[in-house]
Amino acid sequence: MKTWFYDIQSMNKLRLIFIFLFLFILIGVPGQAVPDSTGISLGYPVYSQYLQNGLMINPAYTGSRGAMSGFLSYRMQWMGTKGSPVIQSVSLHTPMKNDKVALGIMAQFMQFGFTKSTSIYANYAYHIRVGKGKLSFGLKGGADLSNTDYTGILLTNSGDPVFTVNDKPYVLPNVGAGLYFFSDNLFAGVSVPSFLSYKKTGTGSVQPFHSFDEYDLIFSAGGLITFSQFFKFKPSLLIDYSLQSTKKLSQFDINGNFILADIIWLGGSWRTSEEVAVGILQVQLNPQLMFGFSYDYPVGRMNSYSKGSSEFIIRYEFGSKVSAANPRYF
Repeated sequence: MKTWFYDIQSMNKLRLIFIFLFLFILIGVPGQAVPDSTGISLGYPVYSQYLQNGLMINPAYTGSRGAMSGFLSYRMQWMGTKGSPVIQSVSLHTPMKNDKVALGIMAQFMQFGFTKSTSIYANYAYHIRVGKGKLSFGLKGGADLSNTDYTGILLTNSGDPVFTVNDKPYVLPNVGAGLYFFSDNLFAGVSVPSFLSYKKTGTGSVQPFHSFDEYDLIFSAGGLITFSQFFKFKPSLLIDYSLQSTKKLSQFDINGNFILADIIWLGGSWRTSEEVAVGILQVQLNPQLMFGFSYDYPVGRMNSYSKGSSEFIIRYEFGSKVSAANPRYF
């Protein structure tokens, strides 16, 4: 009886935490806006299969798989358009021996047009038991590196001073944080990917600054509905909300995955911000190895310019904790 009462109390406290965080997203926090002419947008790559590697959106996801987890992805964005982004990512994270502390590392490589950018971050998370699940507090620290080479551009006016020299390489250190709750049947999390923002100075260098108005907040949640041992359904959503002066939804995803015999994952998403329909096929070949493919079909304005986007993923889980008798869905 006491255990049941404790579980109810813990879940009620958890709900209050996420309600408060969600209201914080909607209301925003006042701060000083920076003019667009000097601000530098770090950019945040869009992934369609982020649910298989929550490290992409929340550092508190670190270690939540219960074993050392390695992940690779390759994404071709807006295929058919010249200079369209190509994004690659690699990550590795694991819980430590005491099962409370977890460490991880993630790197992203993106090329679009004449610009190449690299992001490398280390992750730390601390897990505490809350009812039948765990609540994780996560931090990440690292840097975004960006470089633009204008020498490949064909100019009608070869004397244009804007393109006579390459843009200076930028090294932009940053930190982020997040909260993540997970159990056997549900998950929910919120994160701030970057606390620092950057603006250009008159000398061509960059200057870091902090403003609450520059935050992006990413909220994700989902659950597992079990109809039988053979057939399960996993609904979820993701909200990326910008606290900049415009206060807008940068991304809103509604997702659903049908899981057949814990082997085949058939799913789809609707991304309202881009007006994109996503089809997803993932295969869990064995308890350790998963392959995945997704295709984004643009139904909005990008339909006239792009052939869609495709993404490939591979995830491998190391260690004895991953078993066919106790598969992990989050």
